[in-house]
Amino acid sequence: MAAPGAALSHDWLGACRRSADALGAILAAAAPGPERLRETGTVGEGGDRTLVLDQAAEDAVFAELERLHDAGARFTAISEERGVVDFGDPVVRVVIDPIDGSLNAKRGLGHHALSIAVADGPTMADVAFGYVFDFGPREEWRAVRGRGAWLGDAQLVDVPAERRTSDGRLEIVAVESAAPQRLAAASEGLTAAAYRVRAMGAIAISLCQVAAGRVDGMASLGRCRSVDAAAAQLIVRESGGLVAFPGLAEPLGAPLDDLRAIAPVVAARSQAGLELVAAIPVSL
Repeated sequence: MAAPGAALSHDWLGACRRSADALGAILAAAAPGPERLRETGTVGEGGDRTLVLDQAAEDAVFAELERLHDAGARFTAISEERGVVDFGDPVVRVVIDPIDGSLNAKRGLGHHALSIAVADGPTMADVAFGYVFDFGPREEWRAVRGRGAWLGDAQLVDVPAERRTSDGRLEIVAVESAAPQRLAAASEGLTAAAYRVRAMGAIAISLCQVAAGRVDGMASLGRCRSVDAAAAQLIVRESGGLVAFPGLAEPLGAPLDDLRAIAPVVAARSQAGLELVAAIPVSL
C-alpha cells in the first residue's frame, strides 16, 4: 500500500470536475440519434464494443490525467477502453469508466455517468476517493475515505433508514445487469427481497441511490467489473451504507486491476438489508 495520504496528494476532484465538463460538452454535441450510435469498430479492454462517444469521453479523461502527471502525480490508470496504463506508480490506481451506462447514453436515456476512483492498494477496500457525475439529473457524487460522502455540496449525513413492507421486504431495490434471462432467474429471490425494483442501467448510479437512501438496496444480477463499481461503492460506504462483492474471500476484496467481470456487487443501508439482497440469485 502507498504511504498514507499519497493517493490524495493531488487535485483529483478538480481533474474529475474538468473531465465531467469536457464530457458534458461532448454529449451535448452528439445529439441522441445516429451520431451517438456510431462505433469505432474495436472492442475495449472491458470487452464491450467501443462507441465513438466512449472513445471521445476517455480521451477527455486521459487529457486530465496527463495534466496531473505533468504536475507530479504518479499512478496507474485502469480504464474500460484502454486497459492498464502506466503513469509511473504501480501502487496508486485510478479506475475509470468514462461513461457508465453507455447503452443509455447512446439511446438518449437519462442516466449515464462518469465514474473515477483513486486507490492506494489493489482492492475495493483500498479506494480513497470516489467521484460519479450523473449527466441525466446533473448530480455530482463524491467521497473521501474516512471523511464522508457528498451529493453536490451537501454531505450525506442522517441518510433515511431503509424502508420495509409489513412482511419484511425492502421497499425499493435497484437491479443492474438486468438482462431478461437474469431477471427471470432471479425472480423468486427478488420477490422475497423487494416490494418494487428499479433498473437504471448503470451500476455506479444505482449504488449512489443507495448512498442517498433513495432506494433501500441494490443488487447486480451478474458479475460487475471494477470500473463499474469502484468509485460508487466508496460513496455508499462513506454515507453509512454497506457494500459487498459476494463469493470472494473478503467482502471488499474485488480486484481493481482486473477488467473482467469478477463478482456481483450488492449494497444496502443495514446488515440485514445487505443479507436480503445478497441472497438474490446471480447469473454467472
